[in-house]
Amino acid sequence: MPRTKKQNTEQPPVALANSTKGDDGDNTVASSLGGEGALASFARTAEAVAATTKKLEKAAVLGAYFHTLDDADLVRAARYFAGHQFALNDARTTNVGTNLLRDVISDVTGLDTENLRPRYVRLGDSGEVAYEAFREAGRDEVNRPAFTLAAVESLITLLSDTRGTKNKRTILVENFARATALEAKYLVKLLVGDLRIGLKEGLVEDALARAFERTLADVARVNMLTGDIGETAVRARRDELAGVSMRLFHPIKFMLATAGEDLADIARTMPAEFYVEDKFDGIRAQAHVEARRVALYTRTLDEVTHRFPELVAPLAALDTDAIMDGEIVPARGAQILPFAELQKRLGRKTVGDELLASTPVVFIAYDLLYAHGRVMFDEPLAERRRVLESLVTNNVAGDDATAATPVRLSEAKRVTDAATLDAEFDAARARGNEGLMIKDPRSSYKPGKRGREWLKLKRALATLDVVVTAVEVGHGKRRKLLSDYTFAVRRSADDAELLNVGKAYSGLTDVELAELTEWFRAHTIQEFAHGRVRTVEPKIILEVTFDRVQISKRHKSGYALRFPRILRLRTDKSVDEIDTLETVSKLVSEGDAEEVIN
Repeated sequence: MPRTKKQNTEQPPVALANSTKGDDGDNTVASSLGGEGALASFARTAEAVAATTKKLEKAAVLGAYFHTLDDADLVRAARYFAGHQFALNDARTTNVGTNLLRDVISDVTGLDTENLRPRYVRLGDSGEVAYEAFREAGRDEVNRPAFTLAAVESLITLLSDTRGTKNKRTILVENFARATALEAKYLVKLLVGDLRIGLKEGLVEDALARAFERTLADVARVNMLTGDIGETAVRARRDELAGVSMRLFHPIKFMLATAGEDLADIARTMPAEFYVEDKFDGIRAQAHVEARRVALYTRTLDEVTHRFPELVAPLAALDTDAIMDGEIVPARGAQILPFAELQKRLGRKTVGDELLASTPVVFIAYDLLYAHGRVMFDEPLAERRRVLESLVTNNVAGDDATAATPVRLSEAKRVTDAATLDAEFDAARARGNEGLMIKDPRSSYKPGKRGREWLKLKRALATLDVVVTAVEVGHGKRRKLLSDYTFAVRRSADDAELLNVGKAYSGLTDVELAELTEWFRAHTIQEFAHGRVRTVEPKIILEVTFDRVQISKRHKSGYALRFPRILRLRTDKSVDEIDTLETVSKLVSEGDAEEVIN
């Protein structure tokens, strides 16, 4: 989902090169090498990082490389290793996808796209495909390393300023034609925003802290405040991490919760008194408010303000600049609507008056990260709630009053006995919510971290025994495994027709997936997308759990399971023993279904 946020106008601490033309006035940006600022050096460092699984070794490799760079290239390298084309506070995107890059690789190497497609399945990485294709086409015999990091930045900038796939393709072909195989590999990786070398932003922060002898806490804090790991890198080198103030309008990573096993687990984990809130069934959202400007960001760090225009004015009316954590949920008055209602708005570039009226939403605030010029991450939740409650008041006297309150405050009850959570859970479900959140009042806010200071309590509606009918190649570390499973139930006890009801990709171990991958390859009925998707013999039985049953036009069965998860393989069962459509329909008739819109 592309970002639509406005560009932050604050300048980084170093001036960056912005030329977008070669010396001959064309659209190429490759240039003569500039020492360690070469893309080839960046690529060799990335290869070394990928070659080890040890975090300390990764950090040492990065640190040694960072020391060789001047400030401008340090900014670029830190951003690129963190997986960013621009700083997070910069709204620009290149809008270059894998399909376009595949066409460019084909143009430059002479290998047709039908030749390239199977390589994507086999290698699972666009950069690796480019490397193999460029080597096979002999590009290393024609070209010598030509790109600096400044040239990469200029190419990315040029692409972000260029409209139209055809124009972007021309620019890319002109530049890739000058690239070596290794340069092409990392140009592709940088343009798709995924290096796939076992590196996360937190490890880049750690490498910077070690390289320049700063504390990781200080480096991570400045990166969070500024939204620019490039600027943070230069500040770390210069020992200028102190005195940095919060800059709004760049998304901050969300603190995450861990699933509580049961009430006993909650009782063991939480202090004598803890908070209990409803777990809302909506979109996690972060609201930034400053000088009556408003922006809403999702957990994927994308801006979605344009999809929820009715929330802008109420948020802008806050009496202070603020960053709030909360949930956007569909609601009419006090009634929480099914999540499926919210889905109607998620894929829209514009939201018309009719959709605004038919699918109203509210923002429910439950945490506060910044207010009154005060950064509150390190303060206990109890204090953050106190200040939040002074900013957002429901003032609800009934359904009508609630309907006029699009920005609301979650109810956080103080509870001392975990045994009462059964009743609280049932009440939350009756209000149309997913379950419960249980939070330690002493907890600080840890961006991007998942811990046991916040627990979530959700209970699956039921379990079903199903059979796998189709499989698909996974992503990330599972990109070489058939790990995404479509599954079905029988039409009835007397009718063996299989009807798909969902798709799951979590719950099995890597060992189980590897064994099943071999089995599915040997028992494939038909291949699609050069083997990426396969229909298979229906013999592998799974026990799956899920949150809800949805009425669905996407499946012939008429139903779909929401958030299905694999509990275990049922090697003790045959396809004759799996559940039937009647079982699924009974769950629907109990009132737990939601309609899914195509």
